[in-house]
Amino acid sequence: MSLFEERKNLLTERYESLITRRNEVVSGGNGIYDRYKHPILTAEHAPLIWKYDFNPETNPYFMERIGVNGVFNPGAIQLNGKFYLVARVEGVDRKSFFAIAESDNGVDGFRFWDKPVVLPETDVPDTNVYDMRLVQHEDGWIYGLFCTERKDPDAPRGDLSSAVAQCGIARTKDLITWERLADLKTASPQQRNVVLHPEFVDGKYAFYTRPQDGFIDTGSGGGIGWGLSDTIENAVIEKEIIIDERFYHTIKEVKNGQGPAPIKTERGWLHIAHGVRNTAAGLRYVLYAFLSDLEKPYEVTHRPGGHLIAPEGEERVGDVSNVVFCNGIIATDNGEVYIYYASSDTRIHVAATTVDRLLDYVVNTPEDAMRSFACVEQRIGLVERNLSLK
Repeated sequence: MSLFEERKNLLTERYESLITRRNEVVSGGNGIYDRYKHPILTAEHAPLIWKYDFNPETNPYFMERIGVNGVFNPGAIQLNGKFYLVARVEGVDRKSFFAIAESDNGVDGFRFWDKPVVLPETDVPDTNVYDMRLVQHEDGWIYGLFCTERKDPDAPRGDLSSAVAQCGIARTKDLITWERLADLKTASPQQRNVVLHPEFVDGKYAFYTRPQDGFIDTGSGGGIGWGLSDTIENAVIEKEIIIDERFYHTIKEVKNGQGPAPIKTERGWLHIAHGVRNTAAGLRYVLYAFLSDLEKPYEVTHRPGGHLIAPEGEERVGDVSNVVFCNGIIATDNGEVYIYYASSDTRIHVAATTVDRLLDYVVNTPEDAMRSFACVEQRIGLVERNLSLK
């Protein structure tokens, strides 16, 4: 057997073993959701045909030609009983692209389609695209909103890191053919983490935004925004309001952003978002939840204090450490919820729960008391109620 055949067979066997590995729930937990033992997508899940030249004449050593660095930050949707993730795949060249992975049960067996998504460019080509939020809108289209990054044309000579981030918009009926629409226009210099609300509001398309002054810093951007547009083909938001603010000495003091589109429930719209704070070791990203009014999605009704999901164990290590990020959830017709979150810009995990459990969490968990003394009072109140039950 040639070296080419030996390596091809070995890597194929290893790949199929990874793809078919069954996942299992991690016992214990906090009762809000169940974590799973294995990441559901990693760089190793990228198909071999993406990375290797299968021609022994041009690749006698079966050498990797186009590497994959990480798989993370997926949009998510369920169609015809199957679970689909539109993952952000980052090559070793640092460029990201979108690729679709499919599973029958949502917790394991995810397999990428043979080819990545062909996303049309606008008149001003994207340098990088990433973090797509998928939403099945009531107008009949599936929309994908994502960050489009281009070099800042006003950057000083020699500055090769300054960039402009905006919200790109594409739509599809089948996840195969995508129509690119004009980028979202707002008064904010930069936009990331923009999410389309799944229903019309006052007959208009509604967006959750994250206004920023700069590519990294939020500056005067005060939190998760909200705005309306008359159309989606050339979406323009004339006015943004902040519906979920940042606060000093909280999990979202540096910045925060809407995750995926919210889940519609009988109690209101259920949101998953990310919050960022600074530490001596750098920025720390966590996930949190809140509930907004059913008729007025821009009015928050419940804000449980603290984080919902924070990085644990191997999740804390990766290209950008101490980070969890979510831009994809699936709520099934029977009330199950699958939260697809990435850890440290490296891999994708799933946490499983239900709408009822999440509603119990957001409605009955107390808000952040904002001061150490008040937090102690809050906790002692819980202790005393528990002791009275003995």
